[in-house]
Amino acid sequence: MHIGIVTETYPPETNGVALTVQSMVQGLRARGHSVHLVRPRQRDEADADDTMLAPAAAIPGYATLRFGWPVDRRLKRAWRARRPDAIYVATEGPLGACALRCARRLGIPATTGFHTRFDHYATHYGLGWLTPLVRAYLRRFHRRAAATLVPTDALARELRTLGVENVRLLHRAVDTVQFDPVHRDDELRAQWGASERTPVMLYVGRIAPEKNLQLAIHAYYAMRQRCPDLRYVWVGDGPAREAVQRAHPEFVFMGMQHDEALARCYASADVFVFPSRSETFGNVILEALASGLPTVAFDSGAAHEHVRSGHNGYLIDDGDEAAFTAACVKLIRDERYRDMRASARGSVAALNPDAVIADFETLLLGVHASGRAPRQARALGFTGHPRDSGART
Repeated sequence: MHIGIVTETYPPETNGVALTVQSMVQGLRARGHSVHLVRPRQRDEADADDTMLAPAAAIPGYATLRFGWPVDRRLKRAWRARRPDAIYVATEGPLGACALRCARRLGIPATTGFHTRFDHYATHYGLGWLTPLVRAYLRRFHRRAAATLVPTDALARELRTLGVENVRLLHRAVDTVQFDPVHRDDELRAQWGASERTPVMLYVGRIAPEKNLQLAIHAYYAMRQRCPDLRYVWVGDGPAREAVQRAHPEFVFMGMQHDEALARCYASADVFVFPSRSETFGNVILEALASGLPTVAFDSGAAHEHVRSGHNGYLIDDGDEAAFTAACVKLIRDERYRDMRASARGSVAALNPDAVIADFETLLLGVHASGRAPRQARALGFTGHPRDSGART
């Protein structure tokens, strides 16, 4: 098959969506499919035969992340010249909306991915009044696709409640070779000020308001009353990093980490605390469990699928912040801790990235065979960009 994949984020950007889409692209190519990738330009780079780069702008509040402007003329010309059998649109920004428009006009079946609850984010940035508008936009966007792919049954139910009926399940996996307790590094722990017996609490992800960071910080100080030598290591970056670092100079900030360095951070910690309530999934939970880290998280997304209280961590009813903190305190001195580490690894050991790519391939083949193009509807809210004149930008 010849497959078009459109995304607003892609490595070297580091986030769950970027890495998930990259694994899809690499997996499909490894299975013999040709993939035409459409994404924003991230630096001074040119289009390649298999990649189209769109003009980009920084997302407000996220200087390291960019969204793509619509490129309707270029994209239609490229897809007419070599027509994709199926299209996957990973993100709902202007570039994603452009891709759905072009697919509809060319009669090419398109699927979408639902990765981020943007309707939940507005409240965290003082824009709660926008939530109904964002939700309406997401509903219109995904209803124009032949199918919308989600990682959990719970999220499928949420989308159906939102009014999106064409929902299909595509599970997530984790690289259990990269993320493995064998990568524990005593020298790295020493850099964190941790001895062999010092417990280390880990955060991995965007350091941003929507991640509910104050709950994790509160839990840390409650845990430290039982373990005065507890260390807290933060991996990632974001708009709230400077404020958190200034207010808590005792925390260890590692910045963005990738590949082997990221795997060492996971394996060298002892507990993983995930306070977010705005995730559609949370890939970091799978990475932490694969690295042998007992995890405390709210009962949603990846945690709902893979965390079992008292077995590989603690699963907390959504919104019960007192119970969340109490579970963190309990975990730090739980007599079953060693068994929980082994159980954490075991709970995701069977997840197979190759199987996920095979399922994705099957979904795309099914959409192609059905010949179902996106629904005819009014154009999404983005109609083009003045720079989209047809010339390469």
